[in-house]
Amino acid sequence: MSTRDIVLVALFAAIIVVLGLLPPITLGFIPVPITAQTLGVMLAGCILGAKRGAAAVLLVLLLVAIGLPVLSGGRGGLAVFAGPGAGYLVGFVPGAYVCGLITERLVREDQAELSQFLSFLVAAVVGGIAVVYLFGIPWLAYMSGKAFFETTAASLVFLPGDLIKAFVAMLAGRAVLAGYPLLPQRA
Repeated sequence: MSTRDIVLVALFAAIIVVLGLLPPITLGFIPVPITAQTLGVMLAGCILGAKRGAAAVLLVLLLVAIGLPVLSGGRGGLAVFAGPGAGYLVGFVPGAYVCGLITERLVREDQAELSQFLSFLVAAVVGGIAVVYLFGIPWLAYMSGKAFFETTAASLVFLPGDLIKAFVAMLAGRAVLAGYPLLPQRA
């Protein structure tokens, strides 16, 4: 990894941490709060690509593990990884990776703008929403002792906000690609 890559990983880890400064929205019927940090996961994948995006998220999770209060609501420490939201946190890493992988495969600088926008949106929805939910919902069901389908239905409350975040990640990814492309070169 080059010095530039390390700086970009640290920068996007900082962006994810800053998004954690926004207060979480807690709901009474589900023990996982709504946070803005999933936007950072989508941004890291869409702008940095698979490996660097996942590395940025891993750096944030390392900061959480050593006890720094970098998650939304000032949470941190190993206990977070035993809580009901741990599946979502673990899902951030493959989510950013898949988001970046899809972006690297679908987005090209020479394609039409609309295709670029749609490619970024697909990447953010699949990686930043579907993959994160794939890890988060089963763990939440296990921890809450509720049925999987009941937990899935309750988790749908996250979907409108996550779709808005995916739209923001799409706009940001396209803007960065147009002004200062950071996606890795494809062979």
